[in-house]
Amino acid sequence: MILPKLELEAWEQSKITLNLYLQIIGKIQLALMPRKNHWWNITLLTNSKGLITHTMPTEDFTFEIQFNFLEHKLEVITSNDLYETFPLRDGLSVSEFYEKIFAILDKLDILVKIIAHPYDVADVKPVSTPFNQLAQYHSYNADYVQRFWRILLWTSEVFNEFNGRYYGKTSPAQLFWHHLDIATSRFCGKPGPGMPPDRTIADRDAYSHELISFGFWAGDEKVRGAAYYSYTYPSPDDIDKEKLEPATAKWTDSNGSPMALLMYSDLLAEQDPHKAILDFLETCYMAGAKLRGWDIAGNTCPPISQI
Repeated sequence: MILPKLELEAWEQSKITLNLYLQIIGKIQLALMPRKNHWWNITLLTNSKGLITHTMPTEDFTFEIQFNFLEHKLEVITSNDLYETFPLRDGLSVSEFYEKIFAILDKLDILVKIIAHPYDVADVKPVSTPFNQLAQYHSYNADYVQRFWRILLWTSEVFNEFNGRYYGKTSPAQLFWHHLDIATSRFCGKPGPGMPPDRTIADRDAYSHELISFGFWAGDEKVRGAAYYSYTYPSPDDIDKEKLEPATAKWTDSNGSPMALLMYSDLLAEQDPHKAILDFLETCYMAGAKLRGWDIAGNTCPPISQI
């Protein structure tokens, strides 16, 4: 696969709009899905057409919601052979998207209530503005949305390959809709140190155990470009002195803790991006696992050739 460029400035308004679309669908999942550790029940997954929810239950049937980025439409697919759709297009506001998806759910007799305003989206002020009032977000650059999805698809494949090296608990490669990042995490089994009571339930559940997390996001108001990242929780002393690969990867501060960063534009410049991202993931893991005292040897899977 030839990886596309993804300049943030070229699609920033579309990125914000897409983030808000995804939050609406994510919150529908949150309302309907049985709880799972670390919020893995509310994420979206990549597939060969775009992004799709988990299979959600209702009283009489199950259903999925799919962002089809090949044909640029939203699809609702049910187990009782019903299908509804509407086009994703430039000019489709967040408020209109919200009304359309809930009209479909009403038609299918899917009863669901959500907290109908954005969650932690820095660009939306005030953040409590209801989805059905967000008419100012209506940009949909089909080319760049598809580019973003293709990068997510490739990244998901690489993360799955990387996870195959590890015997311990790992998360799926999944898209978290609150910050629009695809991520995977490794766990060692030790409980985390606990969080202050003023932290949200989202944070307390996500960080209930020690982990090393890896992800990709399209950039934001602080990091002005797409990037791969990794961090260890809890962050060990002097982790930012550990060597990273490739050479363009670096340690940066993220809310007071070190985070490894590899800009997507630097990855594109590598002769072998596949090897470079695996090297990045491996050096990030080794830095955190070594300093946190994880059982590195005991959790390393043998190559397939040895099985």
